Amino acid sequence: MKKLVFSIISCFLIMSCDMPVKKENSKEVENTIPADQKFGLVIHGGAGTILKKNMTDSLEKAYRLKLEEATKAGHKILADGGTSMEAVTAAINIMEDSPLFNAGKGAVFTHDGTNELDASVMDGKTLNAGAISGVTTVKNPIDLAVAVMDKSEHVMLSAKGAEQFAQEQGLEIVDPSYFYTERRFQSLQKIIDKEKTQLDHDDDKKVVFMDPYIKDSKFGTVGCAALDKYGNLAAGTSTGGMTNKRYNRIGDAPIIGSGTYANNATCAVSSTGWGEFFIRAQVAHDISAMMEYKGVTLQEAASEVIQKKVPALGGDGGIVAIDKDGNVAMEFNTAGMYRAHMNATGDLDIKIYKNN
Repeated sequence: MKKLVFSIISCFLIMSCDMPVKKENSKEVENTIPADQKFGLVIHGGAGTILKKNMTDSLEKAYRLKLEEATKAGHKILADGGTSMEAVTAAINIMEDSPLFNAGKGAVFTHDGTNELDASVMDGKTLNAGAISGVTTVKNPIDLAVAVMDKSEHVMLSAKGAEQFAQEQGLEIVDPSYFYTERRFQSLQKIIDKEKTQLDHDDDKKVVFMDPYIKDSKFGTVGCAALDKYGNLAAGTSTGGMTNKRYNRIGDAPIIGSGTYANNATCAVSSTGWGEFFIRAQVAHDISAMMEYKGVTLQEAASEVIQKKVPALGGDGGIVAIDKDGNVAMEFNTAGMYRAHMNATGDLDIKIYKNN
């Protein structure tokens, strides 16, 4: 009997040694991708008075090609198993490096003839976020926003302090002249000339900051929202702000909840438009909150906020967003919005005007 028991135990031990051991903490387990998991991303290059009649064929082609390049760059990262935050950063980097958009290289000028850059990012899984404002020497502001999120205990840094942090993190620093583009500089001169004309006809000799000439000189902000194969959402926004802005004005782009928001329970959103109103309406967070508390779809929430709430305050602009199931919204109340979307199957959709 003892020999029988010993034999049984021995056989059990041998079999146990041959059985594969499941490593719960292994990279393979962590990166298991559900076969039916959806992923995708959506980008914008700003909303505003974008009309076909005012666009040359060559300029329209340039915009479409750059939107395609940015979208495909972010999508490739997602398709290869990268994170939503990596995809968002890659897509925005491409638009920041282009003079076509009001972000990075193509940033608009302040009243004093400088370029002040703002950006923000948010991780939908952790609800961690990073933002920067008023930087003048950081080549890619969105990278600095990511660094603030990942490598500091803060959410938002500004101006000289943010630039010092960027240097400490080894980010690319450039001379402010890098951001000069003749197109943006001439836009500033036109607005200043109109202000002088207004001043000459004003008995009180007073110029209102938010005058009608400035109102339509704020568009071009870039942004991206993405869903990766692991079900995580992320969003980011980058801008040069408003042409002719004074007093170190800050818009919605670097404000978490206004210009950027992401939450795995609902959606990821990036905004573009008249920042003062997007801040007051907390546009990006409001869309997420409506989905969470009212149980409405992403499209229903986006339409309610952009077509009703923001205009009711007097503002205009738009958003791009993607929800936890991969559904996309590209909603705006202006004449046009540079936008593009690519889903898990690789279908690419690029539009500029209301319908195309």
